[in-house]
Amino acid sequence: MAKKRIYQVAREFNLSSEALLEMLRGMDLAAKSHMSAIDDDTVEALRGKLREETEAVRKEVERKKQMAEERQAKARAIAKKEEEARRAKQAKTAPPPRTTKTTKTTKQPPRHRPGMRRRVADEKSVKESVRKTLADIGGAKKPRRRRRRSRAEEGEAREESSRIRVTEFVSVGELASAMGCKPAEVVTCCMRMGVLATVNQRLDADTIEAVADEFGFEVELVKEYGAELAEETGAEALPRHPVVTIMGHVDHGKTSLLDYIRRSNVVAGESGGITQHIGAYEVETTGGRVTFLDTPGHEAFTAMRARGAQATDIVILVAATDDRVMPQTIEAIDHAKAAEVPIIVALNKIDLPSSNLDNVKQDLAKHNLTPDDWGGNVLMVPVSAKTGEGVDHLLEVILLQAEELSLTAPRAGKATGVVIESRVEQGRGVVVTVLAQKGELSVGDPFVAGVWSGKVRAMFNERRKNITVAHPSDPVEILGCSGVPQAGDSFMATRDEREARAVALKRQVLQRERNLRHAGHISLQDLYERIQAGEVKDLKIITKGDVDGSVEALSDVLVKLSTEEVTIKIIHRGVGPINEADVFLAAASDAIVVGFHVGILPKARDLAKREEVDIRNYDVIYEVTKDMQAAMLGLLGPVMEERVLGKAEVRKVFSVSRVGTIAGSYVTSGTVLRNASARVMRDGESVFEGKIFSLKRFKDDVKEVSQGYECGIGIEDFSAYVEGDVLEVFVLEEVQRS
Repeated sequence: MAKKRIYQVAREFNLSSEALLEMLRGMDLAAKSHMSAIDDDTVEALRGKLREETEAVRKEVERKKQMAEERQAKARAIAKKEEEARRAKQAKTAPPPRTTKTTKTTKQPPRHRPGMRRRVADEKSVKESVRKTLADIGGAKKPRRRRRRSRAEEGEAREESSRIRVTEFVSVGELASAMGCKPAEVVTCCMRMGVLATVNQRLDADTIEAVADEFGFEVELVKEYGAELAEETGAEALPRHPVVTIMGHVDHGKTSLLDYIRRSNVVAGESGGITQHIGAYEVETTGGRVTFLDTPGHEAFTAMRARGAQATDIVILVAATDDRVMPQTIEAIDHAKAAEVPIIVALNKIDLPSSNLDNVKQDLAKHNLTPDDWGGNVLMVPVSAKTGEGVDHLLEVILLQAEELSLTAPRAGKATGVVIESRVEQGRGVVVTVLAQKGELSVGDPFVAGVWSGKVRAMFNERRKNITVAHPSDPVEILGCSGVPQAGDSFMATRDEREARAVALKRQVLQRERNLRHAGHISLQDLYERIQAGEVKDLKIITKGDVDGSVEALSDVLVKLSTEEVTIKIIHRGVGPINEADVFLAAASDAIVVGFHVGILPKARDLAKREEVDIRNYDVIYEVTKDMQAAMLGLLGPVMEERVLGKAEVRKVFSVSRVGTIAGSYVTSGTVLRNASARVMRDGESVFEGKIFSLKRFKDDVKEVSQGYECGIGIEDFSAYVEGDVLEVFVLEEVQRS
């Protein structure tokens, strides 16, 4: 049975090790220090005890709340009786009305007589009486926040005063300051809830909401610290030009099309004629300006979306008419749909004799991109990036789509935007490409970009011409950042450099805390708990298989597993090994990757581990449905995880009598073990998996060979080695469900 250290369990429960040791002693369980190990049964017992204590605290809070409501009702009743008695006394002491002998005597209510003092109690006096009565009943134990809220005369003001805006992982002292109470009160509340916290300890989102609820406050979590500094200033929103991202398969003419539009030679500056970085370019057309983002595939597009940056208004999908719809084109479609961005298809290379528009349109229609001339809603424009045919019509369509979107942004005030790319250049320092989205950015403005701060020392357009001012939808390069931000990070100008440094430092602290407590993306292990908590309504899945028929069958089977609580959606399916693009899309969309008879590329495996994306690989469809149903019912058993031991490169192939074909290999990393499993990788794809039955050093059989040594490796039922193959050695380990 797996065991955990006490400090590890304390970190999971958000408690100190000392508090956990006290709980164990209270349960008559011996534990010497925070390094002592406890089994899973003890962990479950601790979890149950914490749950019971939390429930008891909540019941006590509900009881006190009910008692407070009863006291308030009693106070209102007493105040009402006192007011009625006062009004009756005033009525008795009021003077009788004057009468004359010449007119008929009529009684008039005292309140209608001019000059008489108004004695009828108004609503304000009633509230004041209720407040005094509540103060007499509650005494000094009444919290100050209650008195502050009772003085609010308007409902909207009262609601606003009971709402606080904080970021996740604020400290106890900061939370107390936001609620207007003493830090000791927040610490006491945390202790009642089973959380031992100090004044400087940072709390997660659930704890913040629970504590604020105990004090009668509603929490509005701010996604990024300092975001309130970039809120609307009341400036008038004026029309802005659109931001267009060009996506599609490699060598289908994305950069060549942009090259023709810009009337410049972008391709000549690229290595091998392929876009190696994100380019942001502004183009002047007869109908207005358009900003184009030329991305290397769609990884950067998804990376920006994964960080919450919606920098694109329209996506131009470039598809070559002399070719069919390729896998990268399909991935680009899925990425654009996941971002919910309008798509315009540019059917390129119509000047070639082999061009066939109908074939491409049919392929696109299979992916729910029905052409407008076929009755669909997707605009498709035939173009030629070489001759320029149809390019003017494409620009007209872009401007027409932008007009329908009614794009506006305020041009006054401090600038905000998004980081498109960043790099370090010799002689220039950190160069950050920024797309302005609101306000006006000028040279000399202090700013915050992600977790870094700086001051705009110089500003350039895409042709490296000096400019002094940038407006919404303008892409610019700026110098003066203290670090290298990531694509998709927010950009914000501030009042002064001191404020910028303070915001950047705070964001760095929060980022470290977030990395330490990173919860990760959804996985099959925690699927049931999230369904029960109402966090999961749509389970998004990416399916990859060896052939298209298997992928289609697997997708159909998974969709049929949808229930009333959760709907399964296939956001992307493709043929081939699981690659980095699949992991990027899963990370941005919070999806699970399901593979069928395919391998996982090493870079994709490392990226999935870093982004905490759940990847499942199966050989039988029945196993997929069984695991998915078990996960949705909370009955998922132990999982088999693959642990890579090492890699070896095949240098020469030998044929040995009575043994078979042996791969003379050089261990490039890790260790090669006999009886472990090995995967033969060729050109980045897995061609075979089997067990290592023979491992030799010269003529001696060995159990393992470490990095930097040569050896002979034999894999069961495989002999088609090719020099240059990479043997990935791994073992499968059973891991209990957490």
